Formats: sequence, C-alpha cells, structure tokens
Amino acid sequence: MGYIKLGNTGLDVSRLCLGCMGFGVAERWTHPWVLNEENSRPIIKQALELGINFFDTANVYSDGTSEEIVGRALKDYANRDQIVIATKVYFKMHEGANGKGLSRKVIMSEIDKSLKRLGTDYVDLYQIHRWDYETPIEETMEALHDVIKSGKVRYIEASAMFAWQFLKAQHVAENNGWTRFVSMQNHYNLIYREEEREMMPLCKAEKIGVIPYSPLASGRLTRDWSEATHRSLTDQAQKSKYDATANTDRVIVERLASIAKERGVPRAQVALAWLLQKEPVTAPIIGATKISHLEDATAALSLTLTPEEMTLLEEPYIPHPVVGAL
Repeated sequence: MGYIKLGNTGLDVSRLCLGCMGFGVAERWTHPWVLNEENSRPIIKQALELGINFFDTANVYSDGTSEEIVGRALKDYANRDQIVIATKVYFKMHEGANGKGLSRKVIMSEIDKSLKRLGTDYVDLYQIHRWDYETPIEETMEALHDVIKSGKVRYIEASAMFAWQFLKAQHVAENNGWTRFVSMQNHYNLIYREEEREMMPLCKAEKIGVIPYSPLASGRLTRDWSEATHRSLTDQAQKSKYDATANTDRVIVERLASIAKERGVPRAQVALAWLLQKEPVTAPIIGATKISHLEDATAALSLTLTPEEMTLLEEPYIPHPVVGAL
C-alpha cells in the first residue's frame, strides 16, 4: 500500500480509502444491502492489514450506525494516531427545524454527535456532504473554522458541488482568514467524467486533494451489463445516477471487460487503475462489502494501463447529465 499527502497538507493517507456507507443497520436507512456490525468488522480489519489507513463515513449513513460500527472496530483494531477518519454533515438527521443543512447550529451539534458515535476526540477530515442553498456560505465556513480551532477537527473537505461553489467557499475562507478546504470528494469514474470539465482542473491548479466516490459506478464497472446483484436491484441512488445513460455506458463497460480479459485481471482492477492514473486523484473511495473487493482494489495499485488502453476506455464517452452537484 502506498501513501500520499492529501492535497497541499502534511497528512499522509493511503492510496485507497475505505468507504463505509455499506456498514450499518439496514432497517435504519434506505439501503437494504448494507452489512451489519458482525459482517462489517472483518472488512475493516482486513483493510487495516492491507495498509489502508483512511476511512470515510457520514452521520447520515444508516442513521449514524455506520459511524458507531466503524468507531468501535477502529478502536479495537487500530492505533488512533495512525489512521485517518473522515465523516460528513448536511443531510437530515432528525425531524423538525434544524435537522439538516450547514448552519452554525447544525454543524456544532452534529460534530459532537459524530464524535460520540465514533468514540473519538477528533475527526481528521470533516466534510460538507452537499452545498446548502439555504445557509450563507460565510456562516458555514466560519463554523467549520471554529470547529477546527476547537480541536474537534483537523482538516475540512467539500463534496459534490459545482466548481464555482467550491471556489466561492475557498474565496470566502481566504478573505476572512478562515480554514480552507484541503480536498474534494466528488463523483468520478469511467462512466461519469463530467468533473473533468472544471472541478478536476481547478483542484489540480489549487493543489486540492481529490478522493472520488463511486469509483466503480456502484458495481456497474465490475460485471456484465445484464448481471444483477442485490444492490443493483434495490439501490435507487445507483439507478438515478446511471440508468439514463445506460446505452452509451454499456460500450465503455464492454471495452473494460475486453482489457481485463486480455490482462487476466478482474474488471474492478482495470477501472481503479484508470482512476489512479488520472490527476489529481489522491485516493479513490472503495465501497468494499467483501474481502475480495479489498483484494482487487489493492491489486489495482500495481496495474499500469498503457496510453492506448486509456484512450480505448475513454473514447466512447459522451456528456452526461450532472449527478452529485445538486
């Protein structure tokens, strides 16, 4: 496992980040395919043994139970000083007023709840899960700065927004002497490359770390187009992201399968190898729910695609509707 600085910071993170949305209590969220605590712990333990030190969760994942499961496992299996824990704030966590968003009240309340669930005194990377159109960005950035200064958070990150929004937030922070975002968690993979238009060049120019989510397009890059899984049949978020462009995406998946066959490796390795070769990607977030998912992901670190293979994979792509920055 290789390690890399997160953006323009001194923080060392593994080249792969374990996404923890797949861990939780299924009955407390919209994803029936998530793993319970008993089945999640071996995945987390194996990730650590493979050298992964970067773990990404969110307060909203399975109503906070993802944070609880991840926190307990990391406490049992890892040295806190050696691992990087990331979590998020924005989505609805309770009924009534002030149950969601990025107001000062919500941020100050939710960071304390996340820390309690994670069983730690601080979060290494605190992320705004989406852009809040109802709260002034000045209020959000000052609150995040204050959370940093309180010692509860080490770094802050943005996620899934338009490039102009990200740049506005950075400008507001810089003008007021507040903490800037050090990284961006965006939607980016072989069949969704809209981020290449503005966000990726912006992050490269500004030395912002990039940790893409859905690097395997919720599994669509790992199997035959006609093959169904429990997740593909029940994950409505996956359907909303990719169903509209299925015909074009299928061509890319078929080319991916061809390269994987020629190389004698699983398709997931080729898809991740492509992503790892795209600047300025720091660490793709892999959503492993099986040990084999971790093994394929780590094997991708030693797979280098040729320029011809990269072109073959990229050539069929056509513009897609924007998904993520909503």
